[in-house]
Amino acid sequence: MSTKKRILFIANEMSPYLELTEFAEVVNKLAIMSNDNNIEVRCIMPRFGVINERRHRLHEVVRLSGINVMIDGDDYPLVIKVASLPNARLQIYFLDNEDFFKRKSIFTDENENWFDDNGLRTVLFCKGALETVKKFGWPPDIIHCSGWMTGLIPLYIKTAYKKEPVFNHSKVVFTIGENTFKEKLESDFAKLATISDSITPKEQALFKEGTNAALYRTGASYADAITFGAAKTDKKLTEEFSKVKGKKVLKFNPESDLTDYLQLYNDLAK
Repeated sequence: MSTKKRILFIANEMSPYLELTEFAEVVNKLAIMSNDNNIEVRCIMPRFGVINERRHRLHEVVRLSGINVMIDGDDYPLVIKVASLPNARLQIYFLDNEDFFKRKSIFTDENENWFDDNGLRTVLFCKGALETVKKFGWPPDIIHCSGWMTGLIPLYIKTAYKKEPVFNHSKVVFTIGENTFKEKLESDFAKLATISDSITPKEQALFKEGTNAALYRTGASYADAITFGAAKTDKKLTEEFSKVKGKKVLKFNPESDLTDYLQLYNDLAK
């Protein structure tokens, strides 16, 4: 039986597939560095329509497809695709859905109008990523979430998915990045995001505003460790999470060679 540690990266951006902020390249480097250090690595991200399937050689994973994600009484099918990261022997899994991820733009339309279902897309991605891991049957020691779209995942792991065997020993790292949108998610976002009765009104209060900062706050509040992934993060979040009792915190360091992340992973996985 393999004794390798396992790291799952869940992100809404990663080089070379999608680069919205500088942290997309960091996710790429962390995945490769972890893989080079004898750690099993898998990555999950949305298959936004701007990601060229032919260029990046994506193909459907038939054994994983067929997942249906239930949100607020409605069923949404997912197609799981995979590609090999260039110059590295590790796989990137892409969550696809005809209605929510195939658009040829990411969060706004051609006139830069905010999509009115970005909240539903976020819940679909977060819950879909965890359902995909369940179908993998691959228990990760570390789950590193980055990007505002992953902000619900640490909460879900500690509440709705708390009793799932695949997550029994998982430690969650959450990266607070720069705020990239000023809009709010739809008015019923809190209802959509409450995927289980185990999510309390107190927990709903963290994300109900549907702002960029609210999603970062939710992720950081339920993670086992917090990192800062940009020089300019929300001032209130920086003050709130720079020092948190009982949690390891990595502050932003542009000169870092990222070995501090590896040390963090190793410390959490002990």
